[in-house]
Amino acid sequence: MKIHFTKNFKKQFKKLSDDDKSLAFEVIEKISNGKVLEKRFKNHALKGKFKGLSECHLKPDLLLVYEIKNEIFTLFCVGIGSHSELF
Repeated sequence: MKIHFTKNFKKQFKKLSDDDKSLAFEVIEKISNGKVLEKRFKNHALKGKFKGLSECHLKPDLLLVYEIKNEIFTLFCVGIGSHSELF
């Protein structure tokens, strides 16, 4: 699966610690390979104005927001940060 990082994601990603970046890449790789994430990541679809996007918790207040477009087999990494930064 091809991975695309939005401009906003890249900007937010730069602010993360090296450990958080490593964890994010680990989870992104799992998602892009079609693997099911462990329960601890609380992976779920979003609702309302964010319908179509999914979110997982890398840490209690470090979220990865993403979208998978099956027709083009692309994982779009939309945002990464705390609840207050993203919503």
